[in-house]
Amino acid sequence: MIEKSLKEELQNVLDNNIDKSFSVEMLADELGYHGSNAFKMIVQVMAELEREKKSIVTSDGKFQSSMNNALQGVFHANPKGFGFVAYDDDLPDAFIAPDNTMNAMNGDTVAIKIVRKAEKGSDKGPEAKITDIVERNYQQVVGEFVKTDDDNGYYGQVKLKDKKLSNFKFYVTEVGLTPTPGEVITAEITEYPSSDHQDTLVGIAKQVIGSVDDPGIDILQIVYAHDIPSQFPEDVLQEADAIPDHISEEDKLGREDITDQDLVTIDGEASKDLDDAVTAWKLPNGNYHLGVHIADVSHYVKEGSLLDQEAYKRGTSVYLTDRVIPMLPRRLSNGICSLNEGQLRLCMSCEMEITPAGNVVKHRIHPSVMKSTARMTYTNVNKILESHDEKTMERYKRLVPMFETMGELHRILYKQRKRRGAIDFDDNEAEIIVDKTGHPIDIKVRVRGLAERMIESFMLAANETVAKSYFEKHAPFIYRVHETPDGERVKKFFDFLSVFGIDIKGDPEHLKPKMLQNVLKKVAGKPEEAVVSVMMLRSLKQAKYTDQSLGHFGLGAQFYTHFTSPIRRYPDTMVHRLIHYYQDNGINDKTKAKYSRLLEEIATHSSKCERREIDAERDTDAMKKAEYMGDHIGEEFEATVSSVMKFGMFIELPNTVEGLVHISRMKDDYYEYIDKFMALVGRRTHRTYRIGQPIKVKLVGVNVEQSEVDFEVVNPQDAPLSKLRPERKDNGRHGRGHRGNSNKLNKFGRNNHNGNHKRSSKNSNHSRSK
Repeated sequence: MIEKSLKEELQNVLDNNIDKSFSVEMLADELGYHGSNAFKMIVQVMAELEREKKSIVTSDGKFQSSMNNALQGVFHANPKGFGFVAYDDDLPDAFIAPDNTMNAMNGDTVAIKIVRKAEKGSDKGPEAKITDIVERNYQQVVGEFVKTDDDNGYYGQVKLKDKKLSNFKFYVTEVGLTPTPGEVITAEITEYPSSDHQDTLVGIAKQVIGSVDDPGIDILQIVYAHDIPSQFPEDVLQEADAIPDHISEEDKLGREDITDQDLVTIDGEASKDLDDAVTAWKLPNGNYHLGVHIADVSHYVKEGSLLDQEAYKRGTSVYLTDRVIPMLPRRLSNGICSLNEGQLRLCMSCEMEITPAGNVVKHRIHPSVMKSTARMTYTNVNKILESHDEKTMERYKRLVPMFETMGELHRILYKQRKRRGAIDFDDNEAEIIVDKTGHPIDIKVRVRGLAERMIESFMLAANETVAKSYFEKHAPFIYRVHETPDGERVKKFFDFLSVFGIDIKGDPEHLKPKMLQNVLKKVAGKPEEAVVSVMMLRSLKQAKYTDQSLGHFGLGAQFYTHFTSPIRRYPDTMVHRLIHYYQDNGINDKTKAKYSRLLEEIATHSSKCERREIDAERDTDAMKKAEYMGDHIGEEFEATVSSVMKFGMFIELPNTVEGLVHISRMKDDYYEYIDKFMALVGRRTHRTYRIGQPIKVKLVGVNVEQSEVDFEVVNPQDAPLSKLRPERKDNGRHGRGHRGNSNKLNKFGRNNHNGNHKRSSKNSNHSRSK
């Protein structure tokens, strides 16, 4: 009773002082309780209130009522000092004025209090103030150590390349390492921005990772900046080295021998971690047999082992231009786990019987032992199926009929996905070619052929079949989900489409994949196709991992998981582990209990690791593209307007390089931005620039450190004319040009704020990333 009374008293203190935080000592004084026993009891009760989410612990270790801090989200800072907090998947982001940021930094998890609700019928979202910084996004920085005349008594500075930190200076104290100018270091942040020093960070040098002149140090900085583990601990490598490099008789126990089947791996030429093999044949009843056989990584990466802990920590392999940072040591990823030609390997098999209509009517999921018949490449399979190259067909004469059956089955599966509304984002993917020093010398656009699409179809079929099977068994499982987008974002996308004269019939609140599929059909082959695809992606939610089967909107799939890439994705390895466990122990209350409380945490962590990998990949590509363009300053290019903003327009070259034509460089007229049509229109000449139109530009500047590429328009007199006029509001000020705005945002006008970015697939295989 005393404890219950104390709990109520403490709750009342917090709730009656919602803007105040209390230490344990302050709470004791407030209630007039003293002595060690009272102190211990208050600590226990406050811990209970925190678990019940009735109080929160502030960044300085004090307690505060959760009444006005129930809303938490991620802060997205703008260089001008304000920002936005994404706190709900379905609600618009909250605007944070400069005076209400508490000096939060970009990416910090913050608690907010709404100070002004969203205005009905207006594009304006709610306004809030940050009440607490719950978790810092940055714990360390990476960059070149320098000494300047502006060191303010500190040992030196770190030269920050991260665009999101461009407004800050980072001072290094004399505590810790004392690096030499020119060395690239990591530094731990010990002091964050405050009211006393709003643009300053202070920290301790922790590690020297190389010299600024070392080849590849630029990418390594990105790796460290995203806190991606790049070196395996010695004990993890030793555990990997202890695993035999061959299959024993004991390993085969309980596995089906499928070594008599023609199984082939189909990957890019450079791939060394081959984790999927396929086979197909026609059945007497007119159906097809499809076998998808996946490397059984879970046999080697035992639960709780050092290898398992390290793989979980990494979450995914990371692919960055000229290097791969693998999830598993190469002894496993390129060795015993890789389905190398002619070698016995352990697999998890998903065998399906598929009708000519594309429906899976029977399936078996089981462990197996296999031997790859041939290590095929996309190039050679495309030579067989697309160009019918005689030399290649003769080389693989015995397998050609199987490849033709595979091509036939792929077309069936593809049509079936299109019928149910799957959205096919056929975006261009750049391959950046670098020399031995890591300097980019070419950028090629990968074209996905029939072989790439075929493997995608087979992997999707296996992933759906496995997910559906274990959902119907009511077994705790990990799913890959892509939820239906919220109506407000969809409505904005539909408004955007009206710029191109595309009228979509249907309710944004009850969106079906087929509606978006039809949009892509309407723009197929047109100049605006690429930008419509990107804007459509931004209207969708991010795919993620979860322990709930919520379906995959983009694929039009009711059930979906990741089963097919366990060498490079931890969720796939976990899915294999679950399959083994349920097959060995059955599915009952006892076995369900083992993983039911763990899977949500595993899924959430895996989603975070995936975002980290995508961000690092995007940053690396942007940097290398800028570096490549640095060799072409002064050259002219044919391009396409990919986005139009108040401060200028972004353009995209055929090789996927993007850059900005800032409005200050458009000197032939005074350009006004018309929001409704997303257009820039010359006040005098009526020259008009809109999304999707072709344009000729000249490269005038490159900033590799900030990954910025700047262009100017060549022959502005060639621009089309229009009669578009901005609506005059606010004494005629609305819609005016913004020549002086030199802030470099992304092409959607935000600092990569909560956007769905294009996801590059690995080895030209989109199936391995959906």
